[in-house]
Amino acid sequence: MTVSVTVSALLWALVGGAVVGLLGKWVGPGDHEEVPLWLTVLGGIAGVLVGTVLHALFFTTHPVGTDWWRHVWQIVTAVLVVGALAAVAGRPHHRTPRDRSGARSRRGA
Repeated sequence: MTVSVTVSALLWALVGGAVVGLLGKWVGPGDHEEVPLWLTVLGGIAGVLVGTVLHALFFTTHPVGTDWWRHVWQIVTAVLVVGALAAVAGRPHHRTPRDRSGARSRRGA
């Protein structure tokens, strides 16, 4: 099975993925400072590209006009990818603070 993605679909996936990533950063739950902006944008782009490929694999007919189901697939996969990246990258790191010499600090212990 061959999946062909046109240049215009690829460009729209890049633009749409960046928008979905930015919206995910803006409306997503949790601390927005823990996950870098570039990671959410790249996750949105990757999710939209994955959604485009999955849609092309499962649906062979192309409707006349706007393909709304393709957009649904793109948004859902982008949300899943951005959410997974936020879950991995947004985890708090529990480390004991170190002083300037590199020794562990006794604060909080």
